[in-house]
This record gives sequence, C-alpha cells and structure tokens, in this order.
Amino acid sequence: MRHEVTTTIDAPADLVWRTVKDIEKWPEWTPTMTEVRLTGDSLRAGSVASVRQPKQPARTWTVTALNDGHSFTWASAGRGLRMSADHVVTEDDGRTTVLLTFDLAGPMAPLTSLLVGRLIRQAVDTEAASLKKWCERTSR
Repeated sequence: MRHEVTTTIDAPADLVWRTVKDIEKWPEWTPTMTEVRLTGDSLRAGSVASVRQPKQPARTWTVTALNDGHSFTWASAGRGLRMSADHVVTEDDGRTTVLLTFDLAGPMAPLTSLLVGRLIRQAVDTEAASLKKWCERTSR
C-alpha cells in the first residue's frame, strides 16, 4: 500500500521545514501523534524516535535519509511489515508544497492494508491538513 498527499501551504518554506523537522513538537499541531521522543539532539540520518499514536502501540522509527532543509524519510518494521514515510518540502515561485508519502511492504502488508488502510490514509491526510493550518497560522 502506498498513500501520498500533496498540499500547498501559504507560509515560507523554511518555517514549514522547521516544523516538519522538529518531530518532538508534532503532537502540538497534529492529533495523529500523542508523543514523539527523539534519541539525540537533532534529526539526522540514523536518528531513532519513539512514536506514540492514538489507538496504536508505540513504534520505533529510524531516519533513513535526510536532505536538510528539504526532506526526510523514516522507517519502522514489525513482524512481516515494513513501514516508511517521506516528508518533502519544496518551494517554487514563492509557493511552499509538502508531499507526505506512506508505504507499507512485507508479507503482512496486504492484510494490514485491508484492515487499517483507511485509517492510515486518514492519518496522513490529517497530518497534511494540520501542518498547513499550523504553519499558515504561525506565519501570520
């Protein structure tokens, strides 16, 4: 399963990137996160975070790639299931665009998609909408 959401945000790209990169503050702006704890002092490739989300067990996510100022990808794995999520911030002609992507893979991915795919899509959609609202309100 793969789900992508693109949203345009009426705020400077550097503000949007700082908001995306500061993962421990995500619970302040999105209801899809209740707690995010980063091991270490800053987000970088190899960073590990413990993430708690409503009605889900805590998961450990590892940053697999970071292009500072623009994007990061992190991944988590469980029995027969691999999850990854991309967070990409771009600016073109003064417009800031965010692309959020969530992927499920592995032997359990088809069943997981069937059982909770709709909830995953709703969560990613909510995160995009919440990020837009937060950044636009913060930039005024």
